[in-house]
Amino acid sequence: MEYRLLGRTGIKVTPLCLGAMMFGGRTEFEDGVAIIERAMSDGINFIDTANVYSRGVSEQVVGEAVKRRGNRDKLVIATKVHGVMDDDDPNGQGNTRRHIIQQCEESLKRLQTDWIDLYQIHRPQSDVPIDETLRAMDHLIRAGKVRYIGTSTYAAWQLMESIHVSDKLNLNRFVCEQPPYNLLDRRIERELLPFCETYGFGVIPWSPLAGGLLAGRYHRGQPLPEDGRFASASPVMQRRLTDRTYDIIEGLEPIAEGKEVSLSQLALAWTMQAKGVTAPIIGPRTMEQYEDNMEAMRIHLSEEDLRAIDQVSPPGDNVSPYYEADFGPSQFR
Repeated sequence: MEYRLLGRTGIKVTPLCLGAMMFGGRTEFEDGVAIIERAMSDGINFIDTANVYSRGVSEQVVGEAVKRRGNRDKLVIATKVHGVMDDDDPNGQGNTRRHIIQQCEESLKRLQTDWIDLYQIHRPQSDVPIDETLRAMDHLIRAGKVRYIGTSTYAAWQLMESIHVSDKLNLNRFVCEQPPYNLLDRRIERELLPFCETYGFGVIPWSPLAGGLLAGRYHRGQPLPEDGRFASASPVMQRRLTDRTYDIIEGLEPIAEGKEVSLSQLALAWTMQAKGVTAPIIGPRTMEQYEDNMEAMRIHLSEEDLRAIDQVSPPGDNVSPYYEADFGPSQFR
């Protein structure tokens, strides 16, 4: 198994991170446990979840799988905080010290662990000063409950601000960023990826298959898969499913066929091999999807392949928006 450094930490992780968003929700509890156990058997040592996924059930699935396996010390477990965890409490969400510390304690219980390897702020929040957030995260590190801290869907300027504040106040820095990145939205290549490379941030992209749009199941003029996310009337999903999206899909399919791989494997291999990326997060709903995703690690994309892909999906381009102006509780992923 290949391992990659998680930013400047020295921690080694596998080139794919198993995302647990589906587990306990669209994926039944025991099915989620089985996928995690299979991933651990295959050598995956990096698992990502969040407290907001199925309101804590995803973390419970991860905790149960790790408990049964008995290999906690060999894993890098990541979770996140920010989303709404109590609809009746105005303080039951966000990046405040109160919420972060409270939710860390709850996540530790659900994960059945004494520490979280990587604790991430799930979204930026403009009305909470970054020093408030960083002080809380630093407190958790000094208390031994968290090893490293990171972010998700932050802009480069926000990460630069966090470095300035951390250095000024002698607080632990964020060590990685978890942005959306796929062949339908390559905007992080313009500024975020160069920033992360310069300042030693790890990059663990979410939605490398564009929420399933690059899974080979969506075709122009054909009915949408009934069990797919884009069959819903969600405005967020509808903004991502555009004519230009289909143009990219149709341009990538011949490249995948030429390499005798599935479209999903091509898209995932591309993200995994992109300059500056540590480990894309896969989010399988079924064991079959997990097995398909894992095959991407066997694929090598040549310079010729990459040029052909760039002709279809130009560097830095965006045809399907994965950064949104407003990240409400229903818009995670």
